[in-house]
Amino acid sequence: MIVIGIAGGTGSGKTTVVNEICRLLKNDKVVVIPQDSYYKDNSHLPLEERLELNFDHPDSVDFKLLVRHLKELRAGKSIEQPIYSYLTCARSQTESVKVDPSKVIIVEGILIFTCPELRNCMDIKVFVDADADDRLGRVIFRDNLERGRTIEKVLERYQKTVKPMHLQFIEPSKRYADIIIPQGGHNQVAIDILLASVEKALERK
Repeated sequence: MIVIGIAGGTGSGKTTVVNEICRLLKNDKVVVIPQDSYYKDNSHLPLEERLELNFDHPDSVDFKLLVRHLKELRAGKSIEQPIYSYLTCARSQTESVKVDPSKVIIVEGILIFTCPELRNCMDIKVFVDADADDRLGRVIFRDNLERGRTIEKVLERYQKTVKPMHLQFIEPSKRYADIIIPQGGHNQVAIDILLASVEKALERK
């Protein structure tokens, strides 16, 4: 088993890279653990307060549970991955997703390199880099279409939390990466290099 960490700013193209790895390695070999499933449960707060939470700060993520689950997968145990809703900003109290161990585990998220214990669980660390303008465009499209936020609300959140948190936490975490993929998730040469590294690591294992 190898664990790949894929980090990068919001809207950088991480999901595109993850999907390409899954496609090339065949999905039955790959399990994806999204950081988004491990946001701390905020169901005790009124909805209005939950909607204003800063999800781009490391304190918003339940890294303790994420690390424990990753170690359990490494030990050959299945886990019950939480389900987190961006619409309610709360973790489901009744449902979870059973995840079984696999040859390749991908941990994906904007803040995953900010946690030293989580970084230490990874065999390959990848940072997907993209221009701020490109990232903002994707964020506007995604949050408006998938999360029901108005464009005004998306831009307000970008200026208030996304941009400053990116500069404070996410961009500096790039220094921990083994591989940096520039130009977002459509850099096929970089993805081919990453895939070759994964296949070599699997052979060594």
